Amino acid sequence: MKLLVAIKRVVDYNVKIRVKGDGSDVELANLKMGINPFCEIAVEEGVRLREAGVANELVVVTFGPEAAAEQLRHALALGADRACHYVTSETLTPFTVARALQKVCELEQPDLVLLGKQAIDSDNNQVAQMLAALTDWPLATFASAVRLVADELQVTREIDGGFETLGMALPALVSVDLRLNEPRFASLPNIMKAKRKPLESAPFAALAVEPAHHTHLLGVMAPPARRAGIRVGSVDELVDKLKHEAKVL
Repeated sequence: MKLLVAIKRVVDYNVKIRVKGDGSDVELANLKMGINPFCEIAVEEGVRLREAGVANELVVVTFGPEAAAEQLRHALALGADRACHYVTSETLTPFTVARALQKVCELEQPDLVLLGKQAIDSDNNQVAQMLAALTDWPLATFASAVRLVADELQVTREIDGGFETLGMALPALVSVDLRLNEPRFASLPNIMKAKRKPLESAPFAALAVEPAHHTHLLGVMAPPARRAGIRVGSVDELVDKLKHEAKVL
């Protein structure tokens, strides 16, 4: 079985985000970047499936600037076999990414595509669903367990009432959630080995996908600063403030 995992380059989740002075976007200059955490979980699951003998090849792909090669090398260090980088400096909408992944699926012919359920920068949660519609492949979202039983892919996913398990034929798509696994750390020997693994690079235009501009960013603003707390002298004073000032009682 061949696995394809799509990853996205985002601001590291430990970094404090700052808004540009003109409110046009988030300030990205001199910030630490990394793999989107949900995408990293997808990579980890792909590595585990290959280590278990379920898959024989794991390919990672991204669409982004030249610097995104760093994130692909990290995915290779985690255990991926090969990486594909379609270079673009343009900010791509979810629909454009889905159409690009459709082209990659036609080229790579994977049996299973793993994606993070959403990216922490845009929080759209749309690419997997759009890609499923374009490819007409079965889709399981918010996966918390993935296993292959005979020739059927079984995915346990989180729903409002608890969990449900879906059975799907391959090829299929799965978007992963936080509870699926905990990504490993890349060891120094594996980081060195990753430098020798294949990383294919091509311009995004090679996919013959015209970027769609269905939405555009109007502005970004920081949340209002929280007021400092106050100390009260008694429970009665606390109740009074909750009732008359906060108006929550």
